[in-house]
Amino acid sequence: MLKFSLALAIAWLLVFAFPIQAASVGDTTTGIAAYYSNVFHGRRTASGERYNKNAYTAAHKRLPFGTRVRITNLENRKSVVLKINDRGPHTKNRIIDVSRRAARDLGFIRKGLTKVRLEVIGVPRRERS
Repeated sequence: MLKFSLALAIAWLLVFAFPIQAASVGDTTTGIAAYYSNVFHGRRTASGERYNKNAYTAAHKRLPFGTRVRITNLENRKSVVLKINDRGPHTKNRIIDVSRRAARDLGFIRKGLTKVRLEVIGVPRRERS
């Protein structure tokens, strides 16, 4: 019963604390990005997929799972395309957490954080209007 109650509480938080926002191709925002620690490699994400530090994936607080985003590092103009498959970041003032592979390609492994532009380039079929 305790496990069920805990699972229910987590589900409630995910649904109500971080409501899913409608996403449209072309939507953009800027802010700070970080990347996942290696300790999360192999763990389940909020979408149920396992986190793979070598995949092009990311966590966003409100974009629907499966949304494709182009992340551009505003310090060096490098960019990658990522799929949203997790919820986060759970730290104030950050807009996205990216995989280690994406952080490497974006050139901010040593810094740990960087200013980015996020552009929605694809939305899941069920989200299209």
